Amino acid sequence: MRESKKKRLEKKGWQVGSVAEFLGLSDEESQYIELKLRLSEAFRKERRRKKLTQVETARVLRSSQSRVAKIEAGDPSVSVDLLIRSLFALGTTSSELGRLVAARDRAAAT
Repeated sequence: MRESKKKRLEKKGWQVGSVAEFLGLSDEESQYIELKLRLSEAFRKERRRKKLTQVETARVLRSSQSRVAKIEAGDPSVSVDLLIRSLFALGTTSSELGRLVAARDRAAAT
């Protein structure tokens, strides 16, 4: 958010903070959620890169189209285990997965 907008909101009595602050998340909980969202986004990008529909992807995963949609949406019912297995099923390598996991560390370092 732009600093000028933040100051305007605070002047009108609003409190401005992060989602983690609002929800009272620990740093570990925030990192976990960010990781799940990165994995979900990577899965969606890989499916689209391969020009697969959700139904075709579901066949590859031996799952359902609705489960693929939940994976892509970052649904809380989708485990990190399922995200990782699904990425591997689409051809993601261990090295690529490592880069996804390390992405927050790089962002925090800048």
